[in-house]
Amino acid sequence: MLRAILVLAALSVLSVPVAAHTGATGTSGLAVGFSHPLGGLDHVLAMVAVGLLAVGQGGRWTWALPAAFVGMMVLGGVAGMAGAPMPAVELGIQGSAVVLGLAIAAGNRCPGPLALVLVAGLALFHGHAHGTEMPAAIAAVEYGIGFAVATLLLHGAGLGLGAVPRLLGREFARPAGAVGGLAIAALGLTVLIG
Repeated sequence: MLRAILVLAALSVLSVPVAAHTGATGTSGLAVGFSHPLGGLDHVLAMVAVGLLAVGQGGRWTWALPAAFVGMMVLGGVAGMAGAPMPAVELGIQGSAVVLGLAIAAGNRCPGPLALVLVAGLALFHGHAHGTEMPAAIAAVEYGIGFAVATLLLHGAGLGLGAVPRLLGREFARPAGAVGGLAIAALGLTVLIG
C-alpha cells in the first residue's frame, strides 16, 4: 500500500498533459529532448514502471532492464529520425504502461528474460515517437542525449520508489508491488481509452 501511495504521489508531481508530445519549442536540442519524455503521462508511467519492474526482478535485472530500455529507445529514436515506419506507435506507447503495470503486479512470476524482451520491445515505440517528433531545427545528438537522460531519471525514480517497501520488509514489498503495478496499469488504461 505504501508503494502505491508513493507511486501515485510521484506520478502526480511528474505528470503533465498526455497531448504535450508535439509542438516542443526552444533552441537547445538537449533541453527539448529532455522535456519530451516528461511531456506525456504515457511516457512517464512507462518509464517509472521500468524502474519499479527492475527492483521487483532484483539481481542483475535491476540494471539490465533500464539499460535495455534506454538502448532500444535510442535505436527506435534513430529509426524515427530516419523516417522508418513503425506501425501502432501510439498504441504501443499508451499500452506500455498497462503491460508494464501488470508485469509489476505479477511480481517474480514474470521471468527476468521475459521482462527484458518486454521492456526492450516497448522501448522501441517510445524511441520511435521521440525520433519522429524531433523538431527540424534541433541537433539530433543533443536531442537524443536529452531524452535518454530524462528516461534514466524516470527509471531512477521508479527504482527509488520500488526500494522503499523492500527496506520495510518482505511483508510490505509484495502487496505494495501488486497494488503499485495495478495502479500503473489502471492509470495507463485511462490514457489508452481516454
